[in-house]
Amino acid sequence: MEMTSNRPYLIRAVWEWISDNGMTPHLLVDAMQEGVEVPRQFVEDGRIVLNISAHAVRDLQMGNEEILFGARFSGTPMEVVIPVRAVLGIYARENGQGMLFPEEEHPSPEGDDEPEPPRPSGGKPTLKVVK
Repeated sequence: MEMTSNRPYLIRAVWEWISDNGMTPHLLVDAMQEGVEVPRQFVEDGRIVLNISAHAVRDLQMGNEEILFGARFSGTPMEVVIPVRAVLGIYARENGQGMLFPEEEHPSPEGDDEPEPPRPSGGKPTLKVVK
């Protein structure tokens, strides 16, 4: 059975952990992903870092598909949209602690050509220790 991505759940958990510790959560975003709406003047090398602390943004919504919020950039208000797949990491500004995520490939128009992983044959699930 296929499961949904754990990325949105981990982003929310790390955001709460950083905030609860009185630090400032920052998102590292792949600004070149489709659907990303950020101030382009702050994009460097295709990436942007955004302060998503409760004091820096308004109406923060961290859903399973998108992260949405309003913020001011150089005094200009903007609604920011970040597809969860475009989030490369979330970390505390003060000490760098947080979590990085692997870059996801931009979806291909033909669809997913990845073969399905083999499924275990019957019985109970097992774990194998790899040393």
